[in-house]
Amino acid sequence: MAERNFENRTLFHSDNLPILRAMNSESVDLIATDPPFNKSKDFHATPDSLAAGASFQDRWSWERDVHEDWTDQITDDHPRLMEAIESARYAHSDGMGAFMCFMAVRLLEMRRVLKSTGSIYLHCDPTASHYLKAVMDAVFGWKKFRNEVVWGYRTGGVGKRWFARKHDVILCYSKSTFWTFNVQHYRSYQQKKYNYNKKYPELWDKEKKKWYHNSVCRDVWEDIKSIGTEKGQKEVTGYATQKPLALYERIIKASSNEDDTVLDPFCGCATTCVAAEKLNRQWVGIDIWDNARDVVLKRLELEGLIVQDSTDKLHGHLFPYDVIKMDVPPIRTDDTKTAAPNLRTKVIVFEPVGKKMTRADMYTHLLDQHGRKCRGCERTFDDSRYLQLDHNTPRADGGLNHISNRVLLCGPCNQLKSHIYTLSGLRRENKKRGFMRNGN
Repeated sequence: MAERNFENRTLFHSDNLPILRAMNSESVDLIATDPPFNKSKDFHATPDSLAAGASFQDRWSWERDVHEDWTDQITDDHPRLMEAIESARYAHSDGMGAFMCFMAVRLLEMRRVLKSTGSIYLHCDPTASHYLKAVMDAVFGWKKFRNEVVWGYRTGGVGKRWFARKHDVILCYSKSTFWTFNVQHYRSYQQKKYNYNKKYPELWDKEKKKWYHNSVCRDVWEDIKSIGTEKGQKEVTGYATQKPLALYERIIKASSNEDDTVLDPFCGCATTCVAAEKLNRQWVGIDIWDNARDVVLKRLELEGLIVQDSTDKLHGHLFPYDVIKMDVPPIRTDDTKTAAPNLRTKVIVFEPVGKKMTRADMYTHLLDQHGRKCRGCERTFDDSRYLQLDHNTPRADGGLNHISNRVLLCGPCNQLKSHIYTLSGLRRENKKRGFMRNGN
């Protein structure tokens, strides 16, 4: 487990990918985050609100938003993950595929920075939750799936042509088979006192003037109200997609302990960060919005956690300068290698120095060298589209992504070779099965 290479209460002002890549492996206990949902619209904060000026575009394009190095990395090292991305692209749209690719490269890094006992809670809604679950199954492993929390809420608007869509989804995965979890309870209200079970004492809520008992939380949360539906909510900032503190307080209480480190890579108006501070956790947030630090300072002040008067420092309050804003990534102090998830290669071998060829460059180069011939069965094809780029020595055995370790194979040979055989092993297997051209 690496040491943390960033300070507590740090807000990074940046796209989160370079920051995540610069964080030490296994340095975070919990990730609780609320990324874009692929809603195909723009979001703007309420004018004259605390978050005035905040906006983001939740529209995605394969041509504009997907980087070639992302697809190269995923195709080479995480083929099952690429299948999940492509299924979203073909079943839904290029835009959904682009959003999945955007999330996938970040989720790979999020998994790396989590400690072995850590968990991730990814907030989404039915727009993309099913595609995100497939991507997270590929990144974390389907056996690490823990919960699909349904957060139901009552807000304005009703459905006239279908049932009103009034819930979000929170996908929860652990890093390993041993994870931090603290059982949570919620208040189950009743009209009168029943005295039905001594194990669950009934208590009186003076404000609501109702009896209640504490019930163990299920995976459907309807007891937490959405922002703006209750009078006098001091936490309202006007940020378009703000979530209630109570929601993230429950997540943080459940899956971390005091002094643990909580990360929010899409921190927005910093609900996760404020909740973590209230619960005596250490935290770090990342957001591209310029005013994220100003908002978190104001929110901490409203919660009574930060003050301007130095005399209150004696009482344990924070100063504004305790919240650090950083515009550059931290410096890695671990081995800088990628932690190996279930899809990753077993051995990491660095590529030779020199210009790195893209997959498209390698494909063209090999066609020029050998023509439209499959190197696994020696068949020649009329159309190069029947050939696929693969490794001679599998990545699982330490093979490089370099051109010196690349071959073109037909679909059946590529499927047979998988991550098991070298090229010579594939040819021997083809010969056994009688798949070589002319029996050679």
